[in-house]
Amino acid sequence: MSITYRKAGVNIDAGNELVKRLKKNLPEIGGFGGLFPVAKTKYNLVSSTDGVGTKLKIAFLLNKHDTVGIDLVAMNVNDLICAGAKPLFFLDYFACGKLNVGQAENVIKGIAKGCEISGSALIGGETAEMPGFYKDGEYDLAGFSVGIIEKGKEITGKNIKPNDVIIGLPSSGPHSNGYSLIRKVFSDVELKKYSKQLLAPTKIYVKEVLSAVGKFNATKQNITGIAHITGGSFYDKIERILPQNAKAVIEKKSWEVPEIFQIIKKKGNVPEKDIYRTLNMGIGMVLIVRPQAALSVKKYFKGAKAIGYVKKDEKSVELI
Repeated sequence: MSITYRKAGVNIDAGNELVKRLKKNLPEIGGFGGLFPVAKTKYNLVSSTDGVGTKLKIAFLLNKHDTVGIDLVAMNVNDLICAGAKPLFFLDYFACGKLNVGQAENVIKGIAKGCEISGSALIGGETAEMPGFYKDGEYDLAGFSVGIIEKGKEITGKNIKPNDVIIGLPSSGPHSNGYSLIRKVFSDVELKKYSKQLLAPTKIYVKEVLSAVGKFNATKQNITGIAHITGGSFYDKIERILPQNAKAVIEKKSWEVPEIFQIIKKKGNVPEKDIYRTLNMGIGMVLIVRPQAALSVKKYFKGAKAIGYVKKDEKSVELI
């Protein structure tokens, strides 16, 4: 029997349908970050909100809480930089049934570490005790990040053209997506066995990506699109930034898929398209760049690979 993300309880299509309906009245939503123009200045604020998801279940299983705070920050700030924005500050929301002070302290230390890595100021948050709402020892996390970018310098994907090259930046593991599938595939014993890979904190790309944007977009826009490979993975997240009449072609053999993803696919008999729509498969961030700058951009990042290209066609993503 094959296991899919939908069989594990997550319906990506339903989430996409909700966004589609909301966009009828809120046409500006749906990007990686929301832009807010600051009146009488040359800047836009960019905001993002996200959580850690069911990766927390593995933290509960192992009683290890010092890295999920990094995940929380990463899921937010990595979205901000898709617009080219510099993160400014971060707030967290920690909800539990009964507060375990030591546990919460470890989580917040991770949040502080993530803020340090991303150059964000941790300026506050909320701790909520809700007896009867969460199981003993369990909690949920959400985060809120705000960044800034100069008006006119946003990276939106609208300038993506055929022949642009797609550069993939390596992930540190599954990051913080697809864990409902992973937990369906693995037993608790196996989750503990692979805990090092599964609890590896989400890589924070802020400093290296913003440095590259500063270098390669200083005089003209060589980096035309940036996508954070999270829920919906290659298909949904890359399509989100494509203009009309542009197809992204991803060459699956252009990078070596880390072993943990191969184990998940084989053990769960996960269909090929489903796993590339659920997990990042070793690519955590994608940059779309002009062909003349592709080699220089690839060399700028450690471990980066050219994983595909853009061609003229109906807006979509194809994996070959």
